[in-house]
Amino acid sequence: MKQLAPQDRPREKLERAGVDTLGDNELLAILIGHGTATVGALDVANHLLASSGGVHGLTRLHRDELADIPGVGAAIAARIIAGVELGRRTLTLSPAERPHLATPQETAGFLLPRFGAFPIERLGVLLVDARHRLLRTRLLSSGSLDATVAHPRDVFREAMLAAAAGVIVFHNHPSGDARPSPDDYLLTRRLAAAGELMGIDLVDHLILADNTYFSFREKGRLEWPG
Repeated sequence: MKQLAPQDRPREKLERAGVDTLGDNELLAILIGHGTATVGALDVANHLLASSGGVHGLTRLHRDELADIPGVGAAIAARIIAGVELGRRTLTLSPAERPHLATPQETAGFLLPRFGAFPIERLGVLLVDARHRLLRTRLLSSGSLDATVAHPRDVFREAMLAAAAGVIVFHNHPSGDARPSPDDYLLTRRLAAAGELMGIDLVDHLILADNTYFSFREKGRLEWPG
């Protein structure tokens, strides 16, 4: 791909403009990785697609047929077969059901076994869609025995990266006492204000102890008491 301007090379184009801007040949060129001394990966991809009758034809090619195409070889053939199979599995295998965190009780049931009992304080976030189904879990910081550092920008940066509709913030109290401190109320106020500004819902803030919890939502305290 030396003949292409750097910004037009498939990998750079993907990073600059997004995967949906790439053609089938460019996606295949990224999978191929590199061509030969005389033929670039994009040329190999074009030849491969022409030989197979398009991207759908890749599913019908045997590994040996792929390996015989100039510029492919056994290693790249295996890589292409693996990529095709991954694509096939995304269509044929049912995804695992995502946890539904509609209530503080459901959220606590998910969090306590994973993050409740720990010798130092840790803070994390559950990123959820508009129906409160879990998208991702992110542990953001770890502190001392009784303190950790959190900033709303870290929470909502993760939410934006995941295209989340809402966030559930959580942290544990190593003391075993789930009652919130004044700092916990202050953090909740800042998170609620940042979420309103960003258009991302602060669904809840939970404090976890060994096997108990405090939910600001459950107690009607998601905002600073006025």
